[in-house]
Parts: sequence; C-alpha cells; structure tokens
Amino acid sequence: MFGLAAVWAERSSRRTLNSLHSQLGAAGLVAAVAAAPGLAAVVDQHSAAVRDILAAGVEGSTAVAGVVLLAGYARGLLDQAREAGWRLTVPHGPETGPMDWLTFRLLAVCSLASSMDDPGYRKGFELELR
Repeated sequence: MFGLAAVWAERSSRRTLNSLHSQLGAAGLVAAVAAAPGLAAVVDQHSAAVRDILAAGVEGSTAVAGVVLLAGYARGLLDQAREAGWRLTVPHGPETGPMDWLTFRLLAVCSLASSMDDPGYRKGFELELR
C-alpha cells in the first residue's frame, strides 16, 4: 500500500509543479534571463537556497522523493502568499517591472523542477545530502 501512496504523491506533485511552470516558469524564466544577466543569477541563488532548505531543513527528507518535497514547498509558499493577498504576476520582460522575492523563489522552484529529471542533477543532490 505504501508504494501506491508514494506513486500517487509523486504524480500529484508533478502536476503541481507542471501547473506552476505553465503559469509562471515558462515565461518568467525567459523574462528573467532576457531582462538582465543579474536576474538569472538571482534565480540561481534562490534555487540554491531552496535546494539547501529541502536537503537540510526538512526532517526525514531522505525518505521522500525530491519532487514531492519541492511541490510541498511551492504549495506552502503559494498558500501563505494567497493568505497575505499576493497575486501572481507573470514577468514578460523589463517592462513588467521589478520582481518580488516570492516571484524569484517560485521561478527557482520551476527551475529546479525542470532539472530534477536530469540524471546529473540527482547525483549532485545526493552528494549534497551527505
């Protein structure tokens, strides 16, 4: 039974991350890179922070699939943001205006999600956990 629950959790998590990527990540990552090289670096810094949080800051994280942890983190961010009245604004380039912390953090989640299926990513992630 545990195997079935794990499969369901991973599929649900992938749907969450795919939805976030289609709403924000696809356009937002391109806009961040196009607007200025410095913005891509900010997304990279947020990605590193999220990776560190998931690797070291979540008790029992080694027993849970990375995609499930990442989706849970994204859901938590979005829930808190909605409660505070935050609205998702998709950046389309410099004319959109400055991006806030939450937008950068969600773009980082999208960036990490898109790289999770890369075999080199998983190998590097396991090394960081040691």
